[in-house]
Amino acid sequence: MTSQSAARPQVGDEVNPKIDPALNSNAEKAPDDWVSGGPMTGAQASYLKTLSKEWDAPESFETNLTKVEASKRIDALKSKRNR
Repeated sequence: MTSQSAARPQVGDEVNPKIDPALNSNAEKAPDDWVSGGPMTGAQASYLKTLSKEWDAPESFETNLTKVEASKRIDALKSKRNR
């Protein structure tokens, strides 16, 4: 028994959707595919502000962003970190 199978107990052919999501799962979507709009969350605002300071890009942070806009800006700043 491998450590991976030990972490994924299954009874018979049952699959746990929290561990093994379906291939067509919507657990992760691109921001352009989101249906809910609205203002960015407090967590997004905090993280975006931190990243904009870290990368000396104050223009990246605005208080009136939507969730989608904030997510895109966060992704853009995070990609700088990964380069």
